[in-house]
Amino acid sequence: MIHRRALLAGAAAFPAARALAQGAPGIAQRLDDAPSPGIKRDLLIQWGDRVAYDAPPFAPLSPSLAAAEGQFGWDTRVVAALASPRVEDGIPRAVLAVGHPSLDPAMAFPDGRDRPEIAGAMQGASLLNIQRRGGIWLVTEGGFQMRRLHARTLCRMGGAGGPARGVFGVTGGCATPWGSLLLTEGEGAAWARRLPGVEAAQAGHVVEIDPFEPQSVPVKRTALGGLGARDVAAAQAADGRAVVFLADGREGGLLWRFISDGPAAEPHALDQGALYAARFEAGMLRWIALPADAEPYAAAVARGANSLGRPVALALDPNGARLCLALRESARNPAGAVVEILFAARNPAADTAIVESLIEGRLPPRPRAGREPALVPAWPVAPTSICLDSQGNLLLGTAQPARDSPLPDALYVLPVEGPARGQPSLAYAVPIGAALGGVATVPGAAAWVAGVAHPGAGIGAQFATPRSRWPHFRDGEPPRGGVVALSQGG
Repeated sequence: MIHRRALLAGAAAFPAARALAQGAPGIAQRLDDAPSPGIKRDLLIQWGDRVAYDAPPFAPLSPSLAAAEGQFGWDTRVVAALASPRVEDGIPRAVLAVGHPSLDPAMAFPDGRDRPEIAGAMQGASLLNIQRRGGIWLVTEGGFQMRRLHARTLCRMGGAGGPARGVFGVTGGCATPWGSLLLTEGEGAAWARRLPGVEAAQAGHVVEIDPFEPQSVPVKRTALGGLGARDVAAAQAADGRAVVFLADGREGGLLWRFISDGPAAEPHALDQGALYAARFEAGMLRWIALPADAEPYAAAVARGANSLGRPVALALDPNGARLCLALRESARNPAGAVVEILFAARNPAADTAIVESLIEGRLPPRPRAGREPALVPAWPVAPTSICLDSQGNLLLGTAQPARDSPLPDALYVLPVEGPARGQPSLAYAVPIGAALGGVATVPGAAAWVAGVAHPGAGIGAQFATPRSRWPHFRDGEPPRGGVVALSQGG
């Protein structure tokens, strides 16, 4: 039995957010985003902003391949914020990884017609240098680690594989304890069908990259199963081996684990190891080892692996004893849930774990036809991105499948310990049509970064007639998803 560690209850870095938990505020859909009282919002970057130093200015009426390959992508999924190499000037800095999973032609192109080659350049991932100056978080102009990964990025297949081209549909990822960055190609299969010349076998992998070396070649780690995982979390076993957890994202999907044969610090650690699938039963989890040469999903089901719902996001706590799993829909709740997995002996490589519910989603009441948008209770629905901070809080972002919901998608904070365990407080609501596109904590700083994905989208929305023109609300300019930094002082 695992004894819980006493962590700080409540959003210690954001006392205003903790106070909100006492009042269960009501919220409604709106054109603009809405930080909660006491939280300051800085816009870091948006679709079309320069990532590569030579990228041209944003020109949405005349999109081009060359421009798209150097600019921030259309869709947004914050993946991770990594501590920058130490600089002795006292300025808080980080390397931010952001995925670009998808692209809706109706919202991205003036005529609504798909342009697959340009679309392939607008997806993938961006690596950004960010810093705080004058009390404001911003992207560092010309930062050393700044780079774009897209459909024409040169990659390598893991193991004995040769060269490959393209990073596709990044829906999640994580920083690893051994210093690399993992990206999941959760929408890779869709892009393989959409883009001419893309081999399906080269999409849908976990991509490993050195985030601090802009000339490094991304490697697709085929030993992790090619599952098209939506998200991934990485830990290190007591004996130094790499432990990687994967949420496969499909309806009725499984939770997976990979353990390397050798130490995580070896350059090719993720090319050889064993794949496992989870079996849940009566508040417990047991890992089932899978044959090396079998099709993973069929082998897992045949050996008794089962599902809790639709697993879409993972988060490991900083000390590695707890894994949280977000279910966009669960087997018993269409509004989704988050569960905790507590490792036996605090060992992520252990054969068993305890499973406990942390929070259950709640569907909002439906408004009456013809009524103005009404306040609805602020409570998570469809948790789709999660992150554990060092203060004992889970940061939870939502992305509801129904675009006509009366409840805006949002970022919530909930303690994982203490009397307020599992009680969410609203921190930040995104504009109408948008989803909360991932969240991460900034290392060494009391700040979060969160994604605003596809603002203004929804039934009937198009490039010229979006539901919102966030963030600038300029006539003739389409809405632009992006990334915001959230800190105290709003």
